[in-house]
Amino acid sequence: MKFLDLAKVHIRSGGGGAGCVSFRREKFIEYGGPDGGDGGRGGDVWAEAVDGLNTLIDFRYQQHFLAKNGQHGMGKGRTGRDADDITLRVPAGTEILDEDGETVIADLAETGTRVLLAKGGNGGWGNLRFKTATNQAPRRANPGQPGVERVLWLRLKLIADAGLAGLPNAGKSTFLAATSNARPKIADYPFTTLHPNLGVVSVDGREFVMADIPGLIEGASEGRGLGDRFLGHVERCAVLLQLVDATSDDVAQDYRVIDAELAAYSPVVAAKPRVIALSKADALDAEALAERRAALEAAVGAPVQMLSSVSGQGVREVLRALRSEIARARGGAVAEDEPWRP
Repeated sequence: MKFLDLAKVHIRSGGGGAGCVSFRREKFIEYGGPDGGDGGRGGDVWAEAVDGLNTLIDFRYQQHFLAKNGQHGMGKGRTGRDADDITLRVPAGTEILDEDGETVIADLAETGTRVLLAKGGNGGWGNLRFKTATNQAPRRANPGQPGVERVLWLRLKLIADAGLAGLPNAGKSTFLAATSNARPKIADYPFTTLHPNLGVVSVDGREFVMADIPGLIEGASEGRGLGDRFLGHVERCAVLLQLVDATSDDVAQDYRVIDAELAAYSPVVAAKPRVIALSKADALDAEALAERRAALEAAVGAPVQMLSSVSGQGVREVLRALRSEIARARGGAVAEDEPWRP
């Protein structure tokens, strides 16, 4: 299944049916009178967050959602049939934006949340509604109210507990593959990851969801590389795991680049709790690794972790640190066997 996190849709609610002008014409009935029925209501357009979806790919093949109009009223006092509603089924975490792409109409962050996007028009009154003591044979009826037509944007922000951030080839996809059942593409060239991946990670019998996004480079906020469009998928995360390649010539500069891009994208994302870790620790000897760690800790101003997704070194400690931060953010209790603190 392809991944799509942004889609444009055209919606239109149904118009109400027109009221009917009709009179009773029955044998042996001297004064029949009006009997025109009301028109039916037009269909509404709803959006609902459902379980089992994690992409907006369905909206690549269908962009127009048009509800039907209500049925017209009929004689003998018969009301027209109401039109059926239309529901756009979207993944949890989908934001619905106005046509300008900036105004947020609704945020469907939880499964089962529903929002009305376009209300159908009411049906018009038939001439039976206008009968009075002084106007016993009205020859007027109301037309139905028109439907509402809108152009909307759907933007998906994945629901995850922890998010991975780092430069291309920092080992993010390898870490996700080593700690979960996710199988992202892994290769020895930059920008191997072209779309976000989700994985369920388990540590000490507890599970949480981790999101891996494509790597950032300097100037991503200005559109360089793949840009920062995928950073929206870590906005809902409780904690970020920032991986720095231990084999880099300047680990401190690598950290500053990602830190600057997070701040340029959103102060909210930049302020999230972060676990900093040196990846690919198995590729260096102890002396070189200690030197890189000291340089990174000087740039961060706090202790950093070391890990190797290939050998498993430090992986469990990093996962426990992430779980600890998630528990704090979600208001849960932190286990006493978690000695690491940021």
